[in-house]
Amino acid sequence: MAPSDPLQALGLRQLRDIELTDDTQWPMRALGDDPQLRFAPPRHRGAFRITVSIEAEDGLVTPAVYLNTGSGFADALSVPLRRAADGTWQGECDSPLPCLAWRLDPLDRPGRFRLSGLKVEPLWINPRRRLPVPVWLGRAGQRMGSAMQRLRWRHGRDDLLPAHDLVRLEGVPHHYRATGTDPQLRLPYLVPAGSYMLEVQLQLPAARAVARLYVDDGCHGEDEARSAGLPLRSGVLAKRLVCLPEDARIRFDPMACAGTFEITHFRLVRVADRFALQRMVDKLRARHPRYRTEPSPVAPLDLDRLRDDYNALFEPRGGELVQYADWIREVESVALLSDEVQRQRIRGWSWQPTISLVMPTYNSNEAYLLACIDSVRAQTYPHWTLCIADDASTRPGLRRLLSDVAASDPRIRLVLREQNGHICAASNTALSLATGEFVALLDHDDVLVPHALFAVAEALQARPTAALLYSDEDKLDETGARCDPYFKPGWSPDLLYSQNCFSHLGVYRRSLVEAVGGFRAGFEGSQDHDLVLRCAARVVDPADIVHVPQVLYHWRMAEGSTARGHDRKDYASDAGRRALQDHFDAHHPGVEVGVVVPGIYRHRWPLPADPPLVSLIIPTRDGHDLLRTCIDSIVQRSTYTRYELLVVDNQSSCPRTLEYLAALDAGTEAAGRARVLRWDHPFNYSAINNFAAAHARGSVLGLVNNDIEVISPDWLGEMVSHAVRPDIGCVGAKLYYPDDTVQHAGVVLGVGGVANHALRGAPRSSPGYFGRLWTLYNPSAVTGAVLVLRKAVFDAVGGLDAEGLPVAFNDVDLCLKAMTAGFRSVWTPHAELYHHESVSRGTDTTPEKRARFLGEVAVMQQRWSHWLLDDPHYNSNLTRLREDYGLASANEDIPHCNGLRQKHTPR
Repeated sequence: MAPSDPLQALGLRQLRDIELTDDTQWPMRALGDDPQLRFAPPRHRGAFRITVSIEAEDGLVTPAVYLNTGSGFADALSVPLRRAADGTWQGECDSPLPCLAWRLDPLDRPGRFRLSGLKVEPLWINPRRRLPVPVWLGRAGQRMGSAMQRLRWRHGRDDLLPAHDLVRLEGVPHHYRATGTDPQLRLPYLVPAGSYMLEVQLQLPAARAVARLYVDDGCHGEDEARSAGLPLRSGVLAKRLVCLPEDARIRFDPMACAGTFEITHFRLVRVADRFALQRMVDKLRARHPRYRTEPSPVAPLDLDRLRDDYNALFEPRGGELVQYADWIREVESVALLSDEVQRQRIRGWSWQPTISLVMPTYNSNEAYLLACIDSVRAQTYPHWTLCIADDASTRPGLRRLLSDVAASDPRIRLVLREQNGHICAASNTALSLATGEFVALLDHDDVLVPHALFAVAEALQARPTAALLYSDEDKLDETGARCDPYFKPGWSPDLLYSQNCFSHLGVYRRSLVEAVGGFRAGFEGSQDHDLVLRCAARVVDPADIVHVPQVLYHWRMAEGSTARGHDRKDYASDAGRRALQDHFDAHHPGVEVGVVVPGIYRHRWPLPADPPLVSLIIPTRDGHDLLRTCIDSIVQRSTYTRYELLVVDNQSSCPRTLEYLAALDAGTEAAGRARVLRWDHPFNYSAINNFAAAHARGSVLGLVNNDIEVISPDWLGEMVSHAVRPDIGCVGAKLYYPDDTVQHAGVVLGVGGVANHALRGAPRSSPGYFGRLWTLYNPSAVTGAVLVLRKAVFDAVGGLDAEGLPVAFNDVDLCLKAMTAGFRSVWTPHAELYHHESVSRGTDTTPEKRARFLGEVAVMQQRWSHWLLDDPHYNSNLTRLREDYGLASANEDIPHCNGLRQKHTPR
């Protein structure tokens, strides 16, 4: 007898956690806590009695039946079965709606059981089916209904029915009010299998939302993992392809918040499979690095992977599109020079700097220690010495091992300390052995890549005056596999104040290390952070701090190492805080340092004793509600009180807005802080702000969009405290969309052709790429939606470009002009505001606006092409196709220089 017969005979099909056995007494086994069997539902609606004959080996039976009417197998539609007098298990249910499937859960735990009967009896039948129908006519009607259903190839907004958390607004077609955070609409019929184009346009209560389409084929329910996301902008048509492998019911969630919205367009239209495949490939070639050189869809493709990659493009925070192992194989390995080419280059250098590697050891894992030493011996650059100081290890045989290693190579120098003095003392002992022009720090269980010292020496050929050099790094997991790469930006002092971004591989000019006194006792756990702070403070030219954008160092995730997390060494975070506080006390008195989370610090800069007057410039045209929300939030929530509001009216005509502007000008609104300036010319963001800046009374300017809403009361004080720093130009804030996802966390150059916001769409609570959303750092630019800078800097760089950049990219251009003049930009996560992006001005969809935008793109690409190709505060190993800090692929046009890509801080 075939193993499947016991279930087939009962009309059952396995869904999960059940297998058949050879035991005739107990022929079925539940493998988990949720075994499931599926069976066909009755063809009519009504009330039914379900009878199941089941026994379990342990005597404990807890059967239940679940109904799926198109919303999945929900607990609300479950029928618990109770033991009847005849020993069977029975239950009754109402089924007022047609069902896609019924499901039997025989047990709630693993175990063997026997199922010998299943019967569904009608108690009453829906009266709409009271007339008898001949069998032949019923079958013909079913075939005709199925055919008519499949002829339906287009589904529109009139077909959608409210299902949950939604109320239709009477008298206004296609307008709804979401009463909760899970509004749902449904198509009231099965949609045939096939490929479909989904087109959606909504007028939303916020600037953005993510709509989602759920597909229920009767087997999996409305599974989140199988849903199709579609990011929306209010009033903008969005499209995507959706594949239905089987006939299914469709649920459409327009957004995930309460509020009023309008469906201005909804269409789910059947398309040919070949057309859908071509469109998916075209989209992936434009957005996904793996497909930029893939063959045409006529060639064999992994369709499941293609659909997964396509779906990932529409998720707000999709996973890595390029996996690190693929990046190593396809990008890093291809870019590296051969050993022979490296040796040829070394022979051609007139200066071959010597590098001493400083390595303290204590009770080291012998295998890890030998791997570390072997990685030094394997260096293609030969001019090195390895300086080892063992800190009185007690592990048997370790000191003998170290002595044997030192005896085997004259370049390895060893001191065996008689007394344990901890890592700072041991590091200083190792440092005393160094004779190289430069010293590099190496932990006893980590590994250098074979070309690490070659890459450092080659960087020194390009910048012989360099005082400090640092590289990118990754980690080695328990199996020795590479993971968790950290691709760092160019020199960013404020990021160093927020985390130890210098770290591995860190290389120091030896004379500088000796001048600051080497490692300081008392800072164990963050001794390298303390060292680089003291050394960097003595570097006059920031260009002498060089970033080598290659992974040169593998940090092993050994037990107890901070490679596993900064909480592994509680004392390290406090040592880092004290090192930073000591640095600030010496060089920037008044700055206070606190710990955000272990390994990430906040540095609070003081305001002047006489805080400066800040002129907040707010351009507006109509938009009464937005403008009032913006101004009220500033006035009512801001703790910094030395500001004036310059509201620039750009041809408003709305009576409510004009009345409000008059009240502002008269001093009866905004606590009398506002002045209204008139700009009676076509919209030109740059010209409007330049005009207002000329009328500003404050020594600090704040550019503020009228669709901003304050969250953190100290937002302005935080931004001003950085703007008054003499080496700082533009200061940016952390902005959120109304759905609490990140809208702005600094600007990355080159993304999308010119620039885009870093980590846009990340959840508000996300730490971002290596804590970037929690750290104050130096991006190349920040958005003008909320931007604070000294008026002297604004005037010195000529303000905003009203001729070449009237609307777009003028804020980025301003930041780059300031950076060229020697002023760094700063982004702070501690100034938080909402940004209802472009709600007031709209989007660039008309031909005229599109032509103007393309002209502004051309201006930026001509003016700043060198930085748009290689953002000095990003990393060329990261993608410029998206803003999520994902890895670049081999197909991206990224700057390469024979495996070495250098960045110097611009002056």
